[in-house]
Amino acid sequence: MELATLKQILEAALLSAREPLGLADLKAMFGETELAGDLLRRCLDEIREEWQARPLELILLASGWRFRVRAEFMPYLERMNPEKPPRYSRVVMETLAIIAYRQPVTRGDIEEIRGVVANANAIRALEERGWIDVVGHRETPGRPALYATTRKFLDDLGLKSLKELPISQESGIRDQGTEETDA
Repeated sequence: MELATLKQILEAALLSAREPLGLADLKAMFGETELAGDLLRRCLDEIREEWQARPLELILLASGWRFRVRAEFMPYLERMNPEKPPRYSRVVMETLAIIAYRQPVTRGDIEEIRGVVANANAIRALEERGWIDVVGHRETPGRPALYATTRKFLDDLGLKSLKELPISQESGIRDQGTEETDA
């Protein structure tokens, strides 16, 4: 298969996909043809470079590659579709920040850091959004659930990994827990 054709197929798949596509997803399109991972990455890098002067950009997120509108064009598109993104309470945002920066954490850890009882509705809202998930249980009496962020959280924030989180103003650290989210 010619390189130009391969790139066109990749572009078509990425432009039509609703979710980011990983290398395994992209390889699967070509069936039994052994497509080398380095060739695929080189094609993706070339596509990204070719789209630099356009209003869309090809980016790599935690769960794969996807096209998105460049930030400078978003204000115009938002005027066409003035839907407001969901607003979360301060409790939900504080809970999310604790989980993101200290993961994996239990409800008890959240309560200790916040100084108040963990709000079950805040945790439920984050689980329903797909931003956090139970990743295990702490080996202590009662075996409390351990919460961590998901790949969807990283994707929705446009991040490849937790290392890209801004430095926490309170602690001056990025994260004390895991390096990557396995979800």
